[in-house]
Amino acid sequence: MGDSPKENLVSGAVIDAAYRVHGTLGPGLMESVYETCLAHELTQRGHLVARQVPIAIRYRELLFDIGFRADLVVDDLVIVELKSVEFLLPVHKKQTLTYVRQAGKRLGLLLNFGAERIKHGIARLANGLPDSS
Repeated sequence: MGDSPKENLVSGAVIDAAYRVHGTLGPGLMESVYETCLAHELTQRGHLVARQVPIAIRYRELLFDIGFRADLVVDDLVIVELKSVEFLLPVHKKQTLTYVRQAGKRLGLLLNFGAERIKHGIARLANGLPDSS
């Protein structure tokens, strides 16, 4: 496990915490509720969690100070985007991967707390991160 990228260790902790939050609250609440509870759970586990992090976007000579806001950034390594929808669409994954790239990170997690079972609402999106095998 010593040669595993730090992002993989952090993402494992995020997923474990998501299972706990979803198992306790169930599906169907507002995204902001899950964001608050997941951030709390991760902080209790010793992780540094930033919420609603503004990410700048550059397009040629234009700079947007706040191109988007990442729901969570955990340990300054992993972007976590949250949804509370019936099911994830391909556009949700594309959007999250774009966020990961624009933020200069190597890993993003898309978590859908609207799924009946959280395991069906998890997408891992890598940007140049070595395979975890």
